[in-house]
Amino acid sequence: MKTGLIFDMDGTLWDSSENVARSWTEKLHQLGEHRRAITREDIMGVMGLTMDKIAEIIFDDLSEERRMELLDQCCRYENDYLREHGGVLYPDLEKTLQRLQTNYSLYIVSNCQQGYIEAFLEYYGFGKYFEDIECYGNNLKEKGDNIALIARRNQLTGGYYIGDIQGDYDATMKAGLSFIHAAYGFGRIRETVPELKQFSDLPELLLTL
Repeated sequence: MKTGLIFDMDGTLWDSSENVARSWTEKLHQLGEHRRAITREDIMGVMGLTMDKIAEIIFDDLSEERRMELLDQCCRYENDYLREHGGVLYPDLEKTLQRLQTNYSLYIVSNCQQGYIEAFLEYYGFGKYFEDIECYGNNLKEKGDNIALIARRNQLTGGYYIGDIQGDYDATMKAGLSFIHAAYGFGRIRETVPELKQFSDLPELLLTL
C-alpha cells in the first residue's frame, strides 16, 4: 500500500505573499505601468485561485488580453525573484518533511503558475523530499483534477491532501482523497476535518487517522 501526502503551497508550506507583492510591484514599474503598488494583502486575497482568476481580480480595470499579458510577465519575474529571495517557511518545515519522508511519499499540487513550485524547491534545496509535483500552469487543470492526476501517476492506494482554504477541501473531495486542514494558514474550512495547528504536528496527527 502506497500512501501519499500531497501538499498545497501557499498557507501550507510557506508564505511568499510579501515577496510576491514586491516582485510584481517591481515588474510593473519596469514595464512603465503607472499603478499603485501591489500589497501583501492583495496577494493574500487571491492565494489559492487559478492564475486567470488572479489576473481578473488584480488587473480588473484592464482588458482580458492585457491583464493576461501583465500576469505572464509578473509571474515570470516572480519566479526569478523567489529563486533568489525565497519566502517565509512555516516553523520546523524541513525537519518535519524529513520525518514524514520515512513513512510516506510526498508531493505538491498547487494552482500556481509554471515554475513557482520549482522556485521553492530550488531556493531551499527541497527537491529531495518530493517525488512529484503538478500545477495549474503546467496543464490548465483545476486543483481537484491535478490531485487526482498525481494519485494516478504515482499509483497511490491512499492519501491526504494538506491545504488551508475551502477550495483545497473542495478539490480534495473531487479527487476522492482525504483532507487535512492547515489551520495556521490563510483560510477556514466549513466542514469538520482533522486540523493542524502547526506544520510540525503532522506526523503525530497522521498516527491518529
